[in-house]
Amino acid sequence: MRVSEVLARIGDKWSVQVVRTLGQGPHRFSELKRGIEGISQRMLTRTLRGLERDGLVTRTVTPSIPPRVDYELTELGHSLLQPVNVLGDWAIANRTRMDEARHAFDAREAH
Repeated sequence: MRVSEVLARIGDKWSVQVVRTLGQGPHRFSELKRGIEGISQRMLTRTLRGLERDGLVTRTVTPSIPPRVDYELTELGHSLLQPVNVLGDWAIANRTRMDEARHAFDAREAH
């Protein structure tokens, strides 16, 4: 796997949010969906499958009616948690400044 492929997986906005959420502990699909604002069911499914395929997330099915499905970070996923949290914290801390920069840029370009 090339570095660009790894960065595409771990830098994807939904992957970052799923990893951050699962860093708090195992979650069911519905908990993840409720906890990640704006993610569709289809996108959450695709993101979880990709993270599972890459060895970052495990999926555990508990036989019950209905079946219970839990997702949690693997050891590899936990090793990604620190850099993802740093990136997420940076994004939260700087989103206002970035919005201001965008508005200023757009105002300059409109003239």
